[in-house]
Amino acid sequence: MTDSRIAKVELGTAGPEVGVQGLGCMGMSAAYGPTDADEARATLERALELGVTLFDTADVYGLGENEKFISPFVKAHRDEVVLATKFGIFRDPAEPTKRAIRNDTSYIRQSVEGSLKRLDVEVIDLYYMHRRDVNIPIEETVGTMAELVREGKVKHLGLSEVTGGELRAAHAVHPIAAVQSEWSLFSRDIEAGVVPAIRELGVALVPYSPLGRGFLTGSFVNAEDLTSDDFRRTMPRFTGDNAAANAALLEPVRAVAEAHGASPGQIALAWVQQQAAVHGLPVVSIPGTQRRSRVEENTAATRIVLTEDELGVLEPIASKVAGDRYADMSFSSAGRE
Repeated sequence: MTDSRIAKVELGTAGPEVGVQGLGCMGMSAAYGPTDADEARATLERALELGVTLFDTADVYGLGENEKFISPFVKAHRDEVVLATKFGIFRDPAEPTKRAIRNDTSYIRQSVEGSLKRLDVEVIDLYYMHRRDVNIPIEETVGTMAELVREGKVKHLGLSEVTGGELRAAHAVHPIAAVQSEWSLFSRDIEAGVVPAIRELGVALVPYSPLGRGFLTGSFVNAEDLTSDDFRRTMPRFTGDNAAANAALLEPVRAVAEAHGASPGQIALAWVQQQAAVHGLPVVSIPGTQRRSRVEENTAATRIVLTEDELGVLEPIASKVAGDRYADMSFSSAGRE
C-alpha cells in the first residue's frame, strides 16, 4: 500500500470493510449537468487505485443509466469493490420531473431484480431503502429486504434519510449496516436524533453531499449560474438571497483551508471525517465527482486533521445557513423528526 491510499474502516458492526471515503456515482449520469463518460470511467479506476472501495449508485439515477454505466467497472473489479445501490424513489420515464416513494414488497422485489440485471451482478453488497414511504410500516419494508439477504441477492442492508426511531425499528427486524443521510458543514439536522441512534446500534453513517452539493468548494455561488438541467437549481439554499447569505459563510472555511495549504472542499471533507471521532461512530462519506483530479483532492482530505480551535471556528456555520436543503423536506428525516 502506498501513502496515497486511504485508510480502511468497518462499515458498522454488520457491514464489510471499506475505504474510509467512498465515491458517489450519480453525477456521472444525471442531475448535475453535462457528463463526460470517458473521464468518469477513468475516475472510477483512479478512485480504486487510491483505496476507495465503496461505490454508490441507485436505480433512479438517470432512470437506471447510472447502474448500467458503472457495471463494467464493477464486474472488472468485483472482488475489490463494495457495491451500493438503492430502491424507493419511483420516476415515470414519461414524466421524469415527478416522483413517488414506494416501499411495498412487490416494488422492492421488482426493483432488486432490475438493479441486478442493469449492474449485471449476482449479488448487491449494500442495498438501501432510498426514501421512506410512511404509509408502509418500516418493519414490513425491512422484512422484505431481509428476505433478499436470505435469498442471496443482497449481502447487507442500508437505509437512507430515516429518523432515529425508524432506524431502531428497522434494526430490530434485521441488522442495518449503514444509514445514508446528508451531513456537512451546511447540513447537520441529523445530529439531534439520527446520529445518537446510529452510534447506539453500531451502524455506520454514510454522509452524502458532504461538500454541500459543491457549494462548499466555492465552485458556484448561485444555482442560477448552473445549466438548466442541474438539479441544484431547485434547492432553496442555492438561489436568490439565500445563496448570497450562504456564500458569505464560506469565509472561515477558506481561512482554515489556507492554514493547511488545502482547498475549502478538503476542509469540508476533513470536518465530516473527523465527526467519526467527535460522535464515536464509523463515518464513510461519499463525495461525488466524475473527475480524476477531484477524487485525488477528495481522498487526500482524509489525511487532514483539524485542531480543536479550527473545529470551533467551523462549528457555527450550519446554524446560520439560509434555506432548506430540499424544496420539499417531507422526504427527509428532518421532515419527520
